[in-house]
Amino acid sequence: MGLRSAFDRAFARRSGSPRRRGSAIELKTPAQIEQIAVTGRFVADVLTELSAMAEPGVNVMDLEHRARAMVKARGAESCYWDYAPSFGDGPFRNVICLSVNDGVLHGLPRPHTLAKGDVLTLDFAVSIDGWVADSATTVQVGFDDDVASRPGDPDARLIDSTRRALDAGIAAAVPGGTLGDIGFAIGAVALSDGYRVNTGFGGHGLGRTMHEDPHVPNLGRRGQGLVLKPGLVLALEPWWAIGTDEIVYDPDGWTIRSADGSNTAHSEHTIAITDDGPVVLTPRPTTA
Repeated sequence: MGLRSAFDRAFARRSGSPRRRGSAIELKTPAQIEQIAVTGRFVADVLTELSAMAEPGVNVMDLEHRARAMVKARGAESCYWDYAPSFGDGPFRNVICLSVNDGVLHGLPRPHTLAKGDVLTLDFAVSIDGWVADSATTVQVGFDDDVASRPGDPDARLIDSTRRALDAGIAAAVPGGTLGDIGFAIGAVALSDGYRVNTGFGGHGLGRTMHEDPHVPNLGRRGQGLVLKPGLVLALEPWWAIGTDEIVYDPDGWTIRSADGSNTAHSEHTIAITDDGPVVLTPRPTTA
């Protein structure tokens, strides 16, 4: 089957349009983008340190507690602490989402001793001086981060796919392009790699708050949707599972898992669209 046929089948499976977040789309000034970049560099530093900490024998809660200490020391404000959407059981009383193996989104940190081969997703967002940045990465516990060098490992291949999709989405985020171009670029990587894309959750705008319009789907059609303009700040976040695009929730409503129990991966950066093209505001030493 050609890629277009794969897109047609994927769109046919869509469960509905993503919910609107109700905020107006606000273009940021260059000075405001630099303020978001300050937050983004801190977000990147935290994810880099915690990813390095994620070794066999480490408890997931050790990562949560280290993140709390770093947030406090920096004088940042967690976007997750006391977050209370309708789907969760009570407010989220942690500063980072940590999801293991089949968990991929909204991972509620809980005691779990990491073992070699665990797939760990770290998703982190904070506000500094009123400006938010958001980023996520998935790592293989006990392995180096060069997942592209292990194409025969299903988990490494999965992680690498989301990272390459993120790069493709960023490359498509140019003035005059569209949200559909970004979704097409992300989805093309997933589909060509043999993964199915869930369209219920994707990227989003951000700035003063963690979730602003527009919704940024991980599947799209070229030339469709919002026209991209300089000053637009977005979080792009491709994620998928090895075996399915269907999801289930933990009983408490937080951690989202693959419905078939297969492992998952999630890669995310905050980016700004500028006259010169896309700029990553949460850069880390690798392309994670």
